[in-house]
Amino acid sequence: MPESQRPNILLLMTDQQRHDTVAALGNNTIKTPSLDRLCAEGTAFTRAYSPTPVCVAARCALMTGKPAHETGCYDNTDQPQDVPSFAEVLADAGYQTHAVGKMHFTPDPHRMWGFQSRDVSEEGWETEPNDDFRNYVRDQGYDHVSAFQGIRSEFYYVPQPSQLPARHHHTHWTVDRSIDFLKRRDTSRPFLLKTSFIKPHPPFENPEPWSRLYRGPQMPAPFTPETGDELTTYWNRVQNRYKYGDAGNDGYLERLRVAAYYANISFIDQQVGRLLDALGDERDNTIVIYFADHGEFLGDYGCYGKRTMQDAASRIPMIVRMPGRVPAGQQVTRPATILDIFPTLLDAAGISSDKPSDEGESLIDLANDNCQRDVVFSQFQMAEYGLYMAVSENDKYVYSAPDRREIYVDDKTDPRETRNAINVPGNDRRAAYLRQKLIDRHSRANDTYAVTDGRWRQYPPVTFDSTPDRGLLYQDNPALQAAIDDLGPGYARDVTTTDGVAMSLLCPETSYPPVEEEPAS
Repeated sequence: MPESQRPNILLLMTDQQRHDTVAALGNNTIKTPSLDRLCAEGTAFTRAYSPTPVCVAARCALMTGKPAHETGCYDNTDQPQDVPSFAEVLADAGYQTHAVGKMHFTPDPHRMWGFQSRDVSEEGWETEPNDDFRNYVRDQGYDHVSAFQGIRSEFYYVPQPSQLPARHHHTHWTVDRSIDFLKRRDTSRPFLLKTSFIKPHPPFENPEPWSRLYRGPQMPAPFTPETGDELTTYWNRVQNRYKYGDAGNDGYLERLRVAAYYANISFIDQQVGRLLDALGDERDNTIVIYFADHGEFLGDYGCYGKRTMQDAASRIPMIVRMPGRVPAGQQVTRPATILDIFPTLLDAAGISSDKPSDEGESLIDLANDNCQRDVVFSQFQMAEYGLYMAVSENDKYVYSAPDRREIYVDDKTDPRETRNAINVPGNDRRAAYLRQKLIDRHSRANDTYAVTDGRWRQYPPVTFDSTPDRGLLYQDNPALQAAIDDLGPGYARDVTTTDGVAMSLLCPETSYPPVEEEPAS
């Protein structure tokens, strides 16, 4: 396709947004008029999944088009440095490539990875001198604010007002910088713009008046089915512990979290509308893809966070608008994945290049029923901590290595995922089909951490430390720590122990509670 005929590309990415947070797709509480408009003008993929439901690994899969067992990035760890990205391919094809907001590139957060320019801003970078948003906040006179993306640690899941006004909030800034790029770009070339929001990732902080858009008592309570424990795994317990949710929940606080989380999304929605309007006459010559990296439990099953395979954590919103190639007002229920975005961009731009992985398909083909794939996959961690999923249009199969347990959910009869139906008569054939699909996938890759001799590799079961205060996560930024140290004699604090139990200060999200191995039975 000649460069002059190639469409522009706008990728709109959120962080930790559940699949069920779009009004047009069935949520009667949340307000999302901009996303509703995208749904009306494009196709919504209502069974889209993260290939690895955690921030860094999901973004690695997005950039490379490859799943975790091929890249080795299974968690918030280093990404491969020698794998080309979709931005590199598009730049080589003549696109002007720019990125705004959270990229989560590791180990080098300033890496370009095919983007010719960036407005750099990362989660939790309040003290990073080379963070563009941090410097913007200082330039606006808010140098007294040390946690301008919300207070973390014990307040991680405590709804809180933003210390910045809406016009200076990161969500607004992200779209301001995106619009600035549209104004200054080289109009002789098509563009790739990746606009990536930090929210609704916790902390759940909102500027006024967004913090009052929803009220806690009017929010739905989290979904906690009586048999929901059958679906939770080791990783649910780990997250609940270090996210301060392992000592019981308060019903009012749970609904207040929903209100704050929805407000994060509605604020994003308003800013997405601003950006779509800024496309002007270019709008119909721009493919727009809206998606998230993974979901958020938000109290469902008594849990918070991601990193597991229930729909709340692994299933994401995904909407594609491309007039003339993607039907308007359509909902596709066949499974999709973030791995589909790389081949979609190749298809949209008319670039003849091999797909980076056999697992990804063009969403344009999927929207037009030209795709034969019936299963997509997901994985978190590896070896004795590995969690694996195969999901189809109607059901899913999960294997949890630390629990040595299989889970099967038939979404036709149990759409809200209330129980593990692995032993229900009549499910044997479907569970076996998905199990074999998943085992074959890892066998082809010679992934002996997952499978040996055509079976799941068995590890000694992992037990979880039962001490409630063991393994909590402190994420205080250095500026806040320094301010406390400057309070004067007699005010020093010790956050290394609580009731004699070791804790972590400034530890990454991947510092999990200590585990004890029991001998295999």
